[in-house]
Amino acid sequence: MMTDLPAHWHAELDAMLASEPLPLDATTLAGAAGRLAAAFPVLPMPGAGNTLARWQFLAAVAARDLALVKIYEAHADARAILAELAPATRFETTAADRPSIWAVWAARSPANELSFASRDGAHVKLAGTKAWCSGARFVTHALVTCVDTNGGDWLAALALDQPGVTVSERGWEAVGMEATQSVEVDFADAHATLVGELGAYVRRPGFWHGGAGIAACWYGAAAALAGRLRDAAQRRDNPWLRAHLGAADVALIAARACLRECAAAIDAAPRADATRIALRARGAVESAVESTLRACARGMGAAPLCRDRWFARMSADLPVFVRQSHAEADLAALASAVLESGEDWHL
Repeated sequence: MMTDLPAHWHAELDAMLASEPLPLDATTLAGAAGRLAAAFPVLPMPGAGNTLARWQFLAAVAARDLALVKIYEAHADARAILAELAPATRFETTAADRPSIWAVWAARSPANELSFASRDGAHVKLAGTKAWCSGARFVTHALVTCVDTNGGDWLAALALDQPGVTVSERGWEAVGMEATQSVEVDFADAHATLVGELGAYVRRPGFWHGGAGIAACWYGAAAALAGRLRDAAQRRDNPWLRAHLGAADVALIAARACLRECAAAIDAAPRADATRIALRARGAVESAVESTLRACARGMGAAPLCRDRWFARMSADLPVFVRQSHAEADLAALASAVLESGEDWHL
């Protein structure tokens, strides 16, 4: 049975962030991420019966700050991946005064892919460059995709506080999601441990569970923006403003229903292929994000974009974050899954 997010989690989250004004910046993000990871080191695992509560927590973090949820969602995803692929393996943790914060860096770079420099069983040395490394300046550990000498895909875990890892200043000129500092990281004979078997990262059932969890983050941010639109509609008796609020409500309620259905399906069959339901949820939420951003901009005009720092930052961050969707490529993949399933659209 799915369990909604415990009410005290909201209070704990707000208390934790009370010392830092929102939105967070590149300086304050590290401390907030560390406190959050220490307070909530592990969320309910996807597919274990409480997937909805897991996603609700991610949505709640996203509703407060998107850079923070970008870091924390990766940490929670890494914990879930390790539990799925290497449940009996203990990985080195940091000192008690510095909580472990895990990253998942899985972007591929054709120009300089991270690869094995040497291998001894499950122990490898990695060389190359990883792009899009969010939180690289302060996360403590990472799961990274890499390739062997035959081009085979692997996942490896490593501590980042070692001589073979260099965080660069390259590759991040963003305005939206600027605080995450998703720069390139260089590896030179960095020590790592393989996680799972060849190709296991993308073949595991949890791959798409995590992909749908990202959509919960998008949803939380869009719902928070819509909350400001609702506040404006309560203050101003303007039919056009209320029409925009209605449009946002329709989009968000549809996306919420899709996320809840997806969470229920994952919990009912955690080992089943979740490609179709996850892509559907991601597409529904992406559409809701676009509708909500449009409704907020047209309904409230330029004022909150220019005078409300949190609103302006959220409105800049969300379009960047939602581009973790692959747009038409994801829709085409969904169509293939629909054709293969033979599913119809009966109510």
